[in-house]
Amino acid sequence: MPSVTITQFIIEEQRRNKGATGEFSMLLSDIVTACKKISLAVNKGALVGTMGSLETENVQGEVQKELDVITNDIFISSIEWSGYLAGMASEEMDEPYEIPAQYPRGKYLILFDPLDGSSNVNVNISVGTIFSILRAPDGVTHPKLQDFLQPGTRQVCAGYALYGSSTMLVITTGNGVNGFTLDREVGEFYLTHPGMQVPADTHEFAINTSNQRHWEPPVQRYVEEALKGKEGPRGKDFNMRWVASMVAEVHRILIRGGLFMYPQDSKLKDKGGKLRLLYEANPMSFIIEQAGGLSTTGRERIVEIQPTGLHQRVPVILGSKNEVEKLIEYHQAV
Repeated sequence: MPSVTITQFIIEEQRRNKGATGEFSMLLSDIVTACKKISLAVNKGALVGTMGSLETENVQGEVQKELDVITNDIFISSIEWSGYLAGMASEEMDEPYEIPAQYPRGKYLILFDPLDGSSNVNVNISVGTIFSILRAPDGVTHPKLQDFLQPGTRQVCAGYALYGSSTMLVITTGNGVNGFTLDREVGEFYLTHPGMQVPADTHEFAINTSNQRHWEPPVQRYVEEALKGKEGPRGKDFNMRWVASMVAEVHRILIRGGLFMYPQDSKLKDKGGKLRLLYEANPMSFIIEQAGGLSTTGRERIVEIQPTGLHQRVPVILGSKNEVEKLIEYHQAV
């Protein structure tokens, strides 16, 4: 039985940082609480009748699940009162969420996707929560939209919770990646996956092949070569996966390696891509890079992109280093 709780882990990390005030540690503790509550809401969804779709759409034009709204409210209510945040932004909300006036303000900004992969909830496939923490600009206690538009290199923390056969929380603060598993009997996360690393080589990739006709030539080439297996130019057989939940895809890559692609294609070009830079691509790229992998649009490192909008979309290719480098090479050859 693992003995290090996430609370202990956070406190020990704080002690290693002589200048730490404890504010960041307390914010992480509140995020942990939010993820426990969301895990419970997801697990009870069918029992309490919250698995259906609503008649509303979010800012991306996607039909919202009832659990999208419930989990968004849970995340906000769990951390807005803490006094450690200057502002919040959610994938489910058009504009940044302003901290209510009765609560003190802090120095951090948080951006989050409360229920990634929510289209899967009513078929009992893993879903998750993704979050990214930034510092508010100096002296800013009532942040404007522009204050959230920081490149991923300025993240101080990124993480995700996975609600699957067990509930896991995976986080990085720029010093590697660590995974924690929830013991429901105790109500505590325990360190079960210290120092997570993405294997540099893989024979597994994840992509939605129904979009194949829309892909750009570099991705067409990569997948075509992979599907030829041992007899093809890559000289090895590949397996293909697709869960339609970024959290589940990234978690599999962290555990056993792999490649995840939601690349640019002709259908998505006007939108910029499929996945949201601030809520999905940046935090997951930070995690993957801290675990020894790579993350790119095919043409540029994702975390170096200067955001221009709160719900900006980008192409995403991330995972095992040697396979991502192969795709970068193919994009450069065009």
